[in-house]
Amino acid sequence: MIKSLVIALQTYSRIPMPQVEWDDKSMKYVFCFFPLVGAFVGGFEILWYFLAQLLCLTVWIYGAVAAVIPLLVTGAIHMDGFCDTVDALSSHQSRERMLEILKDSHAGAFAIIFCGVWLLCYFGFWANIPNVSLMHGFGEDWNILFTICFGFVLSRALSGLAIANFKGARTNGMLAGFAGPAKKSTVTITMLVYIVICVVFMILFGGWLGVIAVVVNGLIFGYYRYLSYKKFGGITGDLAGWFLQLAELGSVAAISLFGFIL
Repeated sequence: MIKSLVIALQTYSRIPMPQVEWDDKSMKYVFCFFPLVGAFVGGFEILWYFLAQLLCLTVWIYGAVAAVIPLLVTGAIHMDGFCDTVDALSSHQSRERMLEILKDSHAGAFAIIFCGVWLLCYFGFWANIPNVSLMHGFGEDWNILFTICFGFVLSRALSGLAIANFKGARTNGMLAGFAGPAKKSTVTITMLVYIVICVVFMILFGGWLGVIAVVVNGLIFGYYRYLSYKKFGGITGDLAGWFLQLAELGSVAAISLFGFIL
């Protein structure tokens, strides 16, 4: 189990970890620890929020750093999948050709454009979070922040659930390497536990904002399944990264936008 945790953090984050051997036994449970990467991302977001308050920084500086923290912690591994997927979808080619584009290491014009769009939107929504906090009164800022941070765990739990239960688009690649030896029943149960915990705490901390963030994650998850099967015949590692980036954006966007209404 410890080796599985180390492999999960080595693969999906840039958190320093000791080197361990990647064998079939430890690979079976790697995805059980995948959502914990989201907990580290959330932890760094909380530290940054505290530091920004302490230094009395503007919302623009706060939002800019908050937007790049997930990319720094994960090494932008999911953003890479997002860019590859956008390139493939924008090509409007056949399924076989789009799968080839996913494997292409070169970034196309659409990847760069939509990466920029994602970063601008994510930055804007994060910069608005302190304003939402002020509207909800003293002390509510931490509740809102905790709601967002649990969203990082929820999106990865949903991704792990998909990996254990959705059909793969191909039999090789990074995702197949992890999903193949995974004990799907164990991963499924573990992901469901993560999901229940995240949903409970997001609603507990965020109230109706938490409910909306959960619903948005669910809608994006459903669209992820629909698009993956329709366009690619199943999921891939790149599509999993695309889903995570949309889910993270959706959580912050929902709280940032609906925070002025509720």
